Amino acid sequence: MRKAIVLAAAASAAAAGMYQIVIRPWYEQWGADPEETGRRLPGDDLIPTPTGGVTRGITIDAPAAAIWPWLVQMGYGRGGWYSYDQLDMRGKSADRIVPAWQSIKVGETIPAYPGGGFEIAEIQARRALVLYLDDEVMERQRRLAVADADLEPVPPGLAASGSLLGTMPRRFRTTWTFFLEPLDENRTRLIERSLVDFSDGGGLASGLVLPFIGFGVFVMMRRQMLGLKERAERLIVEGAAPEQDGPPVEVGEAELVPA
Repeated sequence: MRKAIVLAAAASAAAAGMYQIVIRPWYEQWGADPEETGRRLPGDDLIPTPTGGVTRGITIDAPAAAIWPWLVQMGYGRGGWYSYDQLDMRGKSADRIVPAWQSIKVGETIPAYPGGGFEIAEIQARRALVLYLDDEVMERQRRLAVADADLEPVPPGLAASGSLLGTMPRRFRTTWTFFLEPLDENRTRLIERSLVDFSDGGGLASGLVLPFIGFGVFVMMRRQMLGLKERAERLIVEGAAPEQDGPPVEVGEAELVPA
């Protein structure tokens, strides 16, 4: 019996070590090279001393101007997140550029669910989009949502995927940066970075659940980056992205409302 306990403990320790040394670095830096993970990006100054963070990258065979409109129209009830729609959308993510969703400015909310989402913290046209969220923003949005009698219900899939948020630390801050780095006229690196600061560790429950949340976020973000790549590269092949129920919008012609 004692030998079995010792073997089980050793196996658990080995598995934990494998996770920390191999698995976690892989999914936290998926697709990114050391230079990208080490460089400073827009939005980093919002959380100068993060308690955690991830940087991921992908090469897209399209110029930044063909990728930017897809970033601008992201959001629940807008263009979607280009990921697994059953878990973060109502319906499907857009496969076209829609001019009605191309005007954004700092301070506005990119919705992630009915009544709430990320605030736009910084915009560098065709270069960087920085989103921000913390516990105070979420509470303010919650109060407004409670007062909004016309607010639509949260879809079942999104409600299920968001259920783990109840185990998050009581106080937190997070940024989500999308950065476009041209490689040449026809190729661009899309770098996504998320930084977090958990001022309140959240206790044992958070400590046990957060690694699972982190891996779940990776699964969604990886699908999102691949979805962006597919859409932007198709835009180049087609030469234009037809508007839903309207005329085509040429590559790079989407307008941005400055902050």
